[in-house]
Amino acid sequence: MKLKNNLAFILSAGLFYGMVACSEPAANVDNSEPSPYTIESEKLTFSLDTLYTEFENPWGMTWLPDGRMLVTERKGEILIFKDDKYTGEKLTGVPAVHEVNQAGLLDIAIHPDYESNGWIYLAYAKDMGDGGVLTISRAKLDGNALVDLEELIVNLPEWKGGRHFGTRIVFDNENYLYYSNGDKGNRPQNAQELDNSHGKIHRIHDDGRIPEDNPFVNTPGAVASIWTYGNRNPQGIIFDKKNNRLWSVEHGPKGGDELNLIEKGKNYGWPEVTFGIDYDGTTITEETEKEGMEQPVTYWDPSIATCGMTLVTSDKYPSWKGNILVAALAGQHIARVEMNGTSYVGEEKLLDGIGRVRQVSQSPDGYLYAIVEATGLMVKIIPQQD
Repeated sequence: MKLKNNLAFILSAGLFYGMVACSEPAANVDNSEPSPYTIESEKLTFSLDTLYTEFENPWGMTWLPDGRMLVTERKGEILIFKDDKYTGEKLTGVPAVHEVNQAGLLDIAIHPDYESNGWIYLAYAKDMGDGGVLTISRAKLDGNALVDLEELIVNLPEWKGGRHFGTRIVFDNENYLYYSNGDKGNRPQNAQELDNSHGKIHRIHDDGRIPEDNPFVNTPGAVASIWTYGNRNPQGIIFDKKNNRLWSVEHGPKGGDELNLIEKGKNYGWPEVTFGIDYDGTTITEETEKEGMEQPVTYWDPSIATCGMTLVTSDKYPSWKGNILVAALAGQHIARVEMNGTSYVGEEKLLDGIGRVRQVSQSPDGYLYAIVEATGLMVKIIPQQD
C-alpha cells in the first residue's frame, strides 16, 4: 500500500509508519525495502520516523559535534536529544525569557568554529520596561549547563504584546552573524524607519560588534546593525554557503508570504507594498510594487504562514538537492521549493496535514528533521532506496 501525500488521512486512520507504530530510532530502520506506508512525493519516496510527540511550542534546533541535538521550547527550555531520542534532560542556565504570544526563547545555533571556541548562540525575548526586547546572546556548555552567558545585542525599543518577534540566526562564510527581527505588528513606522531595530534583518560580528561595512553605519540616527529593512516578520533565514546567498521567508498578513533573496541595504517593502490584505479583510495597500523596493522571488496567496526553512545540500536526497524547504504553520505542511539559481521554478506540498510546522532543518549527517506545534512532533524524513 502506498499513500501519496495525504498525511491527514494517514493520521486519522492510524496507519502512519513511525507516527503510530514505529518505536525504533531511525538508525535502525531498514530502508532496503519500502515501508508499506511510504509516502510518494513527486521526486522522492520516503517514510517518517517519529522521534518525539510531546513538544508544546518548539522553535529552533541545532546539533553539537558530539551528535546531541538541542531543541528550544518557546517557554524557555532547551531539550537534549541523543541518537534521535529524548534523553529526558534539559539544559540549565538558560536565561529568563519574556514569554508572551510569539515572544520567548526562539532560535539556537552553534558557531561554525564551535569545536575550537564552544559558543552557542540564542535568540530570545527578555523583560524590559513594560514589554519585551529581542536579545541575541552567546554562552558555552559545562556539562548540561549554559555558562559564561554574554549579551551581544539588544534590539530596541522594547515592545508590548509579543507579536512578530521573528527570529532566526545564521552565519555566513566569513562568520558574520545574521538574525531576523519582526516588525512587532506596528506599521508603518517600524519596518520602514531605520531608527529602530524592528522589521529588519541584522548583521553583526560573532562577538556582537558592528561591522564597519554595514549599509547604514554612517546614516545619522540609524541602527547600525541593520542589513535590510521593510521585512514584516521573517521567521526563516538560511545562508547558502556554496553560492554565498542569504535567503529569507517572510510571514505575511492574510496572503503575501514571501521568499526573498536578502541583499545588503535593500528595502523589501513592508507595508508600502504587499500581496496580502489585513486579517479583517481590509486593504493594507493597493501597491504590489514600488520603485526602490524589492520584489519577492515568489509569494504565497493565500498565506501558508511561512516559518523556518532549510536548504537541501545532502546527497541523501539527490532529487531534492538545491531545493528550499519551508515550514508552513497555517498550511500545515512543508513547501518544497524548486529553484534555478535565484529563480523560482515550482513547489510541492510535503506532509500535508501534519500540523503547524515550526522548523525544518538538515542535520550534519545529512538527514532532514521537522518540528511541529500543536501535535507536538519531531519527525525525521527517511529516503527510501531506489
